Amino acid sequence: MRAVKTVISTAGNLKRENPTMNELICLQAIRDANVPKFLQDDLKLFNGIVSDLFPKIREKSIDYSILEEAIRKSCIKKDLKDVDGFVTKCIQLYETTVVRHGLMLVGPTGSGKTKSYEVLAAAVTSLKGQPAASGGNYEAVSYFVLNPKSITMGQLYGEFNLLTHEWTDGILSSLIRQGAVATDTSKKWYMFDGPVDALWIENMNTVLDDNKKLCLSSGEIINMTLMFEVQDLAVASPATVSRCGMVYLEPSILGLEPFIECWLQKIPENKVLVQKGHAVAHLHGRR
Repeated sequence: MRAVKTVISTAGNLKRENPTMNELICLQAIRDANVPKFLQDDLKLFNGIVSDLFPKIREKSIDYSILEEAIRKSCIKKDLKDVDGFVTKCIQLYETTVVRHGLMLVGPTGSGKTKSYEVLAAAVTSLKGQPAASGGNYEAVSYFVLNPKSITMGQLYGEFNLLTHEWTDGILSSLIRQGAVATDTSKKWYMFDGPVDALWIENMNTVLDDNKKLCLSSGEIINMTLMFEVQDLAVASPATVSRCGMVYLEPSILGLEPFIECWLQKIPENKVLVQKGHAVAHLHGRR
């Protein structure tokens, strides 16, 4: 039912932006809700199934040209290579943030998880006030990063002292409260950069539900939006996975060339030619 709700929410956004769109709404909503979570091999199978279900309908892509241009500019400012596959994943991440308040960036090291949300946040912030393709206007984005596995449960959420009967805020609850009382209208992304396991993620289920509420031991309830950066979902429960949107990033999307080019850009000019020759020779040698 949660997957169906996501498709319906996406279809609603499409209908508001394109009142004349009819049959295409269902197809576009299904693709927007599912394509980000598929691997390259699974994507071929999914496209085959969609073509069988909608044989006579030709898909019209949403115009993200303004956002794409902003993403590419953000990549250049951060000394990154604006690879087409990486830009596509950033756009998919934006689409997921529109219909989900809890999402996971999944992929091995080197797939671009961290840079994807950093680049997207910078791009969306640069477009503040301009009309968004998903409806409304773009808003500035602030993100906060923490590693939930590096601290205890009490340090993360907060804890109640049985002796003094005092409540001590945790890192997460402090960040959320700061965001809640902030006077600006910017969006707040709370990024959990660490492995997902049942020790701490199960307490997030009420947040990932539609009520978006975090219930603390102090009796306080806080509204919030969550993002998770994980390598895999091997120990995540189905209850948690079904509540989150998924964006899967593969290292094959980037390859080795962007890493080499970005590395060469940071080397002083008098060393670039020598280092570039060694790097290219080493790369061709591996092939």
